Amino acid sequence: MKAQILGWGHALPEKFLGNTDLEKMVDTNDQWIIERTGIHRRHIADQNTSTSDLCCEAASMALSKAGISAEQLDLIIVATATPDMVFPATACIVQARLGASKAAAFDLEAGCSGFVYALNVGEKFLLSPNFHYVLIIGAEILSRIVDYTDRNTCVLFGDGAGATVLGSGSDDYGILTSSIGSDGNGADLLKMPAGGSNIPASFETVENHLHYIKMNGKEVFRFASKIMGQICDELLTCCGLSYADVDLFVPHQANFRIIQTAMKRMNIGMEKTVINLNEYGNMSAASVPVALSQAAEQGRLKSGDLVLTAAFGAGLTYGGAIIRWGRDENGI
Repeated sequence: MKAQILGWGHALPEKFLGNTDLEKMVDTNDQWIIERTGIHRRHIADQNTSTSDLCCEAASMALSKAGISAEQLDLIIVATATPDMVFPATACIVQARLGASKAAAFDLEAGCSGFVYALNVGEKFLLSPNFHYVLIIGAEILSRIVDYTDRNTCVLFGDGAGATVLGSGSDDYGILTSSIGSDGNGADLLKMPAGGSNIPASFETVENHLHYIKMNGKEVFRFASKIMGQICDELLTCCGLSYADVDLFVPHQANFRIIQTAMKRMNIGMEKTVINLNEYGNMSAASVPVALSQAAEQGRLKSGDLVLTAAFGAGLTYGGAIIRWGRDENGI
């Protein structure tokens, strides 16, 4: 039995923040941002929109594509670093709003690797006879934790959500292999210092901007450039496949130079790579599922295609999956 992607969806705020807008807010310019990141603009949620709102919109699209109702879901996993609240889990809020009355629900936090982590976990649940349909969502409103006085980070991040519905199938379609990993020695390289038990919220933490993303960009770039290729090598070796077999590469959308490094190592061209960070920036856990959903909607995926995806994020975490696109004809 394999975990198959039965449906997909995404949600993106209408408002966007362009590079020229950032020029008015911080010491930066359009050319500097594009040359170093490849990002032209990023979508930003308005103050009345929460992460659960984006989750529900993406999930509704995914359920429609899958042809199942929310009541049929057995599990909901929301991968996010920006939940509605510290608790309860955003997944529980989504469960109630969707009407998924019999679904268990929990959040998973693995930074930008969140969706591939959740995909791996959801796949394992489907090995149990008690789970038939699993909803996986990667969603972020990173604009709420971005310091718009820090030019090194504020140019990078955007908001959005992507979702997939997983089901079990017996055919050749589905997740052929998936892998996740971490290196906690790099935990300080990408973090939001305050707001947890280590540094509780206080007047001083707010005044000192400790509730915003802090990143050692140089070291994260070095880690990402190495680990992306390593993940993909290991996944393909596990399946006895080569890069020539890959029909579509869906990398985490963090930085165009990182993606280019991976493409060069793999000898995969632009025609086989999904790139949308120019329009949306780094959406963290939402990055991969939004790119996957858009690729499906644009007709870039057909039944039988081999999809390779990989991501890295705070933790430091990393992971990826190889998916044979499609589903059983009988819709199991």
